[in-house]
Amino acid sequence: MTSASPWIPVALSSDIEAGTSAGTLVNGEERVVWRDEKGDVHVWEDRCPHRGMRMSFGFVRGDHIACLYHGWRYDTGGQCRYIPAHPDLEVPKTIKVPTFAATERAGIIWTAAEGADPAELSALPETAEAVRSLFLDTTADAALSAVTSALPEGFSVGATTAATVTLQGNGTTLLIAAQPRAAERTALHMTVTGEISTAARRSLALWATDLRNRLEAQTVEAA
Repeated sequence: MTSASPWIPVALSSDIEAGTSAGTLVNGEERVVWRDEKGDVHVWEDRCPHRGMRMSFGFVRGDHIACLYHGWRYDTGGQCRYIPAHPDLEVPKTIKVPTFAATERAGIIWTAAEGADPAELSALPETAEAVRSLFLDTTADAALSAVTSALPEGFSVGATTAATVTLQGNGTTLLIAAQPRAAERTALHMTVTGEISTAARRSLALWATDLRNRLEAQTVEAA
């Protein structure tokens, strides 16, 4: 993964269970992150083409997601396949939700423009355990800078990119991936690989809480 990678983290894998969906923001644009009942993840524009209802308010059935408003049902490619008010209608191909590439790596769901190569994330571990996500009123650069300025006890900075910081210590690797949600709004998604005790996991969670508190205090001072 390089600083030019198009992949953006949007959620912890463990936060999107099979058959569920959630809304999020990527650079101010609304996205729905959903997992079909086979376990595959999808990231789309969070709007039904019919009346603009958020797809994240809808419900997942098998490998389809349906809009809450009128029940229009879409397959995993974003194509509308069924309209309850017109059950015999062959739905026009033009009724389609814009979709984005989606993949999972290091316990995080990532998205990019269609056609992006998931191999660009190959430097990250295949799997990892969730620590937590932080939602902050600051830029991604400021959030990641705050991470490296006050590290968890026993950790040192390993690899860094424009979107991630990797910390090494205590026999574990802590990945912190920054999601630019909007101007001055960022989510940090944190996962860990390696042997980690319950006490060590609790310590990392407390460090993350302190990080959030420090950034919130800086925001108040700046205001």
